[in-house]
Amino acid sequence: MLLWIVSGSLLLFGSFDVWYFLRATWMVVKSWFQGPVRDVLAEQVVHGRVFLHDLDFMCHMNNARYLRECDFARYAYCTRNGLFLAARALDASMLIGATTIRYRRSLAFGEAFELRTRIVAWDEKSFYLEQRFVSKTDGFVSAVMLCRQNVIRGNPQRILDHLCKRRVDCPEISEDLQHWIRFISASSQALRAESGLDDKTK
Repeated sequence: MLLWIVSGSLLLFGSFDVWYFLRATWMVVKSWFQGPVRDVLAEQVVHGRVFLHDLDFMCHMNNARYLRECDFARYAYCTRNGLFLAARALDASMLIGATTIRYRRSLAFGEAFELRTRIVAWDEKSFYLEQRFVSKTDGFVSAVMLCRQNVIRGNPQRILDHLCKRRVDCPEISEDLQHWIRFISASSQALRAESGLDDKTK
């Protein structure tokens, strides 16, 4: 019996990223019990620390872990401010359409950090989020990521209006975000032209 349990566990952990799903579920459940954040545009903070399984050969947090941590922070963010429930109520869903991350300084083993997430803008198709890794040692922004979260079967403004029960105006789009949006659009056009596709999907 023990052999079957061990074999099944090895097969499960070898076939699926089990820790990812466990951690994601934990983040949603924990955020649910922390209570709602009424200001949908308010910055939210998740606390983290660099552990052994986060390290690369240079003994600092590896590049992929930053993106993984951002995933978990967005789960918490959209749970607490109600975006997940509002999208579900409107039969919409959200998925990542683009990300860009800039690494400014390594996070070392054992170093504590804050991961700050906020909505910075939206358009007719997508939310744009900024996520910052801030070292608790000295407040330095170690990395910053921009994320385009596409809305499927809906649009951001409708989700926000439903959630807040009022009209929510989009903040002014910063110059660097405008450059990034134009880059995404130019990249999409080039790839469509290369593939011989029409202008239907970004």
